[in-house]
Amino acid sequence: MSTSCPSADRTFDFNHPFPFDTPLLTSRFGEVSIQRNHFDYILSDNVLEHIQDLITAMTNCIELLEVGGILEVMVPHDLSYGAWQDPTHVRAFNERSWLYYTDWCWYVGWTDHRFDLIEQIYNITEYGTELMQQYKDITKVARYPRAVDTLHVKLRKRATTAEEKLQYQAFNSGA
Repeated sequence: MSTSCPSADRTFDFNHPFPFDTPLLTSRFGEVSIQRNHFDYILSDNVLEHIQDLITAMTNCIELLEVGGILEVMVPHDLSYGAWQDPTHVRAFNERSWLYYTDWCWYVGWTDHRFDLIEQIYNITEYGTELMQQYKDITKVARYPRAVDTLHVKLRKRATTAEEKLQYQAFNSGA
């Protein structure tokens, strides 16, 4: 998604692979080239729900981040009003939406790096607050429509271990 933003030096469509090592002209910094592992932090505030090719977008993020770098994400919860009221939303998220970028990273083709989920905060509605008094368990409350408004997630990039790489190779080879 590439929209004009007056304060942005450059905009990129994260539905497509990031143009690493390509000279890019910016108004403030002139010609720059962004390398892999360049950033220590990326903020995605209500962006991912608009992206058609989420695997490519997440791959761009993990390649842009240095090992130990943080991807902080805010997205609408799948059972919230905000998930589908916006006609430009192409997806919604829940607490399991991150599994393919963490525990199951081999499924999206990642073998050298993955994310670890380090924080997941449920922003609950007034109705969700009432349900929390009854159930005292956010995992139960999150299953009620309109109880959770948004998810606030922090993912940390890390290198995969030798053992994980062997498991990924076995899966990818069909063994």
